[in-house]
Formats: sequence, structure tokens, C-alpha cells
Amino acid sequence: MTTTELFRLNGTVERDPAIDRWMKEHAGELGAIAQMWFEVMRKCGDEVREVLHDGSPTACLGDAAFGYVNVFTSHVTVGLFQGASLADPARLLQGTGKYMRHVKLRPGAVPNQAALSRLIIAAYSDIKTRIEHG
Repeated sequence: MTTTELFRLNGTVERDPAIDRWMKEHAGELGAIAQMWFEVMRKCGDEVREVLHDGSPTACLGDAAFGYVNVFTSHVTVGLFQGASLADPARLLQGTGKYMRHVKLRPGAVPNQAALSRLIIAAYSDIKTRIEHG
């Protein structure tokens, strides 16, 4: 894959006030889950940038998206833009898209937090490698 095939977004910033507003609007149990996992994305590296894209807080390396969160009626989705290429020994990732995969999180159903954290960090590392090495 070349860097031109990466999902790139305009307007990424170090800290997007629109995402902070989104988090406040999605208070409650589902919002807390989304916020927790978006914080994991934010902490992947100093170069992480963010933008609210299609109503979802989205984490990027520069302008290249690597992950997002979104709140639905009964679950939270943690999505990884290049998830199809990631090793997933805990089999958390769902979806059949060419590139994207996601994990659905439901209140009361505790996910394998260590495995999900590793997936998010792997997604960040993967996008960094793709950008640096084309």
C-alpha cells in the first residue's frame, strides 16, 4: 500500500474543541466508554492529531486517519482505518471491509482491554510505518 491510499483528512489539529463538545454531548455510560478509548488514541504519540469527521472523533497521524470512536444506541464502536491488516490474536475486530475493522463495546460487557489497547497502538504504529516508508 502506498501513502496515497491512506484515508487523509483536512483540518486535523492537536486538540479539536469540536471533539471536546462531542464528548460533553455524549455523557453517560456509552460516552465514558468512547472517551476512554479515544484517550488511548490521543496518547499514542506526540504527533497524534484529531478531527471530528462524519460525526465521529477521529485520531490521525498528521492528516492520515488511524482510528475513531462513535456512540450508538446500545454500543460504542472503536474503529481502525487499516484494521484489516493488523494482527488480532484476541479476535476482537469485526467487519469485512477491504481496510477498516471495528470493535463493538457494550456497557457491562468488559472487553479484553489489554488486547484492544494493543490494537490501537498497532494501528498507530502501522500508519506511522506506512507514512515513513510509503
